[in-house]
Amino acid sequence: MRKKVDFLVIGSGIAGLSFALKVAPYGKVLVISKTKLEETNTTYAQGGIAAVTYKPDDFKKHIDDTMIAGDQLSNPDAVRMVVENAPEQIKQLINWGTGFDKTQEGKYDLHKEGGHSEFRILHHLDNTGFEIQRALIEQAKTHENIEFAEDIYAVDIITQHQLGEITYRWRTDVECYGAYVLNEKTGKVDTILSKITMMATGGIGNIYQTTTNPTIATGDGIAMVYRAKGIIENMEFVQFHPTSLYNPKERPSFLITEAMRGYGAILKRKDGVAFMNKYDARGNLAPRDIVARAIDNEMKNTGEDYVYLDVTHKNAEETKKHFPTIYHKCLELGVDITQQMIPVVPAAHYLCGGIKVDLKGRSSIVNLYAAGECSSTGLHGANRLASNSLLEAIVYADVAAKDAAEAVKKIKHKTKIPSWNDEGTTHNEEMVLITQTNKEVEQIMSNYVGIVRSNLRLKRALDRLELIYRETERLFDDSIVTKDLCELRNKINVGYLIIRMAMKRKESRGYTSRSTTIN
Repeated sequence: MRKKVDFLVIGSGIAGLSFALKVAPYGKVLVISKTKLEETNTTYAQGGIAAVTYKPDDFKKHIDDTMIAGDQLSNPDAVRMVVENAPEQIKQLINWGTGFDKTQEGKYDLHKEGGHSEFRILHHLDNTGFEIQRALIEQAKTHENIEFAEDIYAVDIITQHQLGEITYRWRTDVECYGAYVLNEKTGKVDTILSKITMMATGGIGNIYQTTTNPTIATGDGIAMVYRAKGIIENMEFVQFHPTSLYNPKERPSFLITEAMRGYGAILKRKDGVAFMNKYDARGNLAPRDIVARAIDNEMKNTGEDYVYLDVTHKNAEETKKHFPTIYHKCLELGVDITQQMIPVVPAAHYLCGGIKVDLKGRSSIVNLYAAGECSSTGLHGANRLASNSLLEAIVYADVAAKDAAEAVKKIKHKTKIPSWNDEGTTHNEEMVLITQTNKEVEQIMSNYVGIVRSNLRLKRALDRLELIYRETERLFDDSIVTKDLCELRNKINVGYLIIRMAMKRKESRGYTSRSTTIN
């Protein structure tokens, strides 16, 4: 099947849907989702969305907090743009139907999280992302120019490479004409031609064994752009959320929001001793990179598999009111958080790097934009400040939509795009090759490219991954396309990028921490 649209949006989270809503007045929009519209990283975001709302908070404080959390590697222009545009975008979310919690006096009930100097986190209970996702889907479904396609997997974007033209990585004339997508219902790879393409495919968490990300987060957009010779940057900055619920049987790991530490929860060892103050003067409200490394160090020193988050000293009814999802989830596992400490462990959570974009959301590939976690905007630097991710996604979707709305007027569909060529391929009957290789990739990344890294571990990871890469590329060339095989291929690409960029960074900055061992 071949289909033409003005705007192709790959991904249905906050970045993809808000972009779709804003470009819909300017042309036909197709939003594709690899599973269901609701299954996104946005849906799983618990804590909230940061924005300056009331005094004594101001833009300078939010900017300073972001720069400090990013270890001064953030792009000041990107930080300023996102922070200063935050209030307007929050109003837009509210107009689209998002409900943020308010106090009895009618003011927004703001939370304070690690790294923030003021209360500025707007939230909906402890499932803010779910509420935003709900509102965006409902709003987008009312727009006649927006079409949705579920269970559609983007295999590769279409560029000059498919036209037989040789394009080198350092050239700046690569153009995007749409994407080849796998329709899981038919098993066929269809051709979607678009004037403008928005990559909003979320994160990479599932290249690790333990992650808070949904299973769809396999780095697809980053891998596609990398293969198309687009610029990828800062992949070494993988953020591990310090507090996921310890439950080895569950994937994804259940997130214990950072807002709980802002509420007053205390990290403790199994013996009940609090430990954060010896790592940072901010104690339990230190930024995530510091907290994750502290927990990792405590676990290694004690030999334990987890530490505890203690909220038992807080008012039980208030705790249940503020964190109902967490309360009920822990209760299912036999832990009453109002009376018992919560077992927690760090888990792969967020990628600060990705597809390099400018201040208008444009990637290095012409007519290809990126927003959300798959993009690298410069906002986060070496470490994302809590609750800045949803904000970044909607601000960059907004600036990208404004630019794309003008650009689309001058673009014509590329003609003579070939259909997907699967001649000579056969069905892969050895699924074990994919499932076992997937496990190998996750083990390699978790064991050698985790919270603390060393030259020896990174070299070993690269050697192992290069062998797997060659095997998987041969399998891909010989096999009819499946989602499982494409995801494996993408995870290997992303793992390679993280390792290579981690090797180049010799220092400990933010979320890339080098072992002090010389090797």
